[in-house]
Amino acid sequence: MAVPVWSVDPRTGKQREQVATEATAQEVDAAVRAAAAALPALADRSVRSRLLRGAAGLLEESGERIIAAADAETALGVPRLTGELARTAYQLRAFAEVVDEGGYLDVIIDHADPDAKPLPRPDLRRFKIPLGVVAVYAASNFPLAFSVPGGDTASALAAGCPVVVKAHPDHPATSELCADVLRRAAVAAGLPADTVVLVHGFQAGVELVRHPLVSGAGFTGSIPGGRALFDAAAARPRPIPFHGELGSLNPVVVTEAAAAERAEQIGAGLAGSFTLGNGQFCTKPGLVLAPSGADGDRLVTALTEAASGAAAGVLLDSRMRDNFLKGAAARTALPGVTAPVVPGDGGEHVVQPGFVTVEAADLTEQGAYDLLLEECFGPLTVVVRYGSGDDLAAVLDRLPGNLTATAHLGADEADQDGGQAAALLARLTGLAGRVLVNGWPTGVAVAPAQHHGGPYPATTSTSTSVGGTAIERWLRPVAFQDTPPALLPPELRDGNPLGVPRKVDGVREVPAS
Repeated sequence: MAVPVWSVDPRTGKQREQVATEATAQEVDAAVRAAAAALPALADRSVRSRLLRGAAGLLEESGERIIAAADAETALGVPRLTGELARTAYQLRAFAEVVDEGGYLDVIIDHADPDAKPLPRPDLRRFKIPLGVVAVYAASNFPLAFSVPGGDTASALAAGCPVVVKAHPDHPATSELCADVLRRAAVAAGLPADTVVLVHGFQAGVELVRHPLVSGAGFTGSIPGGRALFDAAAARPRPIPFHGELGSLNPVVVTEAAAAERAEQIGAGLAGSFTLGNGQFCTKPGLVLAPSGADGDRLVTALTEAASGAAAGVLLDSRMRDNFLKGAAARTALPGVTAPVVPGDGGEHVVQPGFVTVEAADLTEQGAYDLLLEECFGPLTVVVRYGSGDDLAAVLDRLPGNLTATAHLGADEADQDGGQAAALLARLTGLAGRVLVNGWPTGVAVAPAQHHGGPYPATTSTSTSVGGTAIERWLRPVAFQDTPPALLPPELRDGNPLGVPRKVDGVREVPAS
């Protein structure tokens, strides 16, 4: 019997419409096989570039309808979703530029050298090829930028991989609209519509990661869900790479000098960051280490004033709201924990932002306070008061891997070459994939130098899901040895007929523009 997939309004908890039905094992198999059949058509880089640019254009043309559906399903608001759609379109075009430039192929050519020592060297030519069908698991909190048309899908298509997306149940109608955009863009570029296929249902996601024709997977979501899929990917007869973004505390360290100089500014900035999007950003600062004493007290006072004025908000679904309320209650109930602004129930379907404080000494040993070192999804942060450098180091030693880590430094500290500030940044570098100074981690710029990832449980690999190098997740290297020129891929032939960046006999070869 078919299981219906409903679109639900989180503002009311009521079903809006039936969007689809959950995919059966047979339907998942058909979806993957259809996507796999599209793989040869994606070999032409110019076709992939047209696909990505066309998808960006169609996404913008359909923007009003997509934004309306996303707002109805997520309660994220039209302004936020308008910005997210623009970001998603930009990201698609950015990957088209990556494809056109060709540097991602990482072409290396070493011509034969019979006089090489200690042994003669054969002719070797290396570049990267697409893995095959990629499974993408859409995120709840970004229904566009990390969902059907988001970075995982865009980077996989850029690499030449067909995609099967498992829709997130929080926004199935939005997912259907976006899948339609991508499929129409594929046809317009001369590709099969099944270059992108959408499936719904929890069990469909399990079947997808186990399918023998799936060659890699990208996931954004919770630690339990991501770890289960990661384990399933590793347990296959032929394991596949699983690039999962799971969870992150995103610690912030405020030095004594920074608190002395601008405690009020830091407190207000923290309130804006941890409540942004109702605390549903993966980069929300969830643990803040602030000094004890008068300057730290000023910071907490400013944070209290700013957080007290933050509006109650709707979370993405009722399950997340329930988990937030339970998590907030458990944290505020711990002995010695205070809540200057109590996080919790803000009324029907909404939650109230807040924060708790605790002494660093309570976090230095395993026990009940370990809960404070776990991510709480929603508008809540933990302020840890430390009295010495040893207190600070002891807490940092207990932190898991993170997407980001932030240091707020004093003016003199920021200008020192070496010293305590440098040592702090070195310590934070071991904890996270992106280290910030005197800023806030919410917001991830789409740029070539970006890295959105980090040590486990932030991610399950060393790769990024944002920026041009995200394409590397869906490629593998192949070397051709002593291969006749006529049988070589064009990218590896002498003369560089396709004009891609290459390294030839140790020298970087830059094609004419």
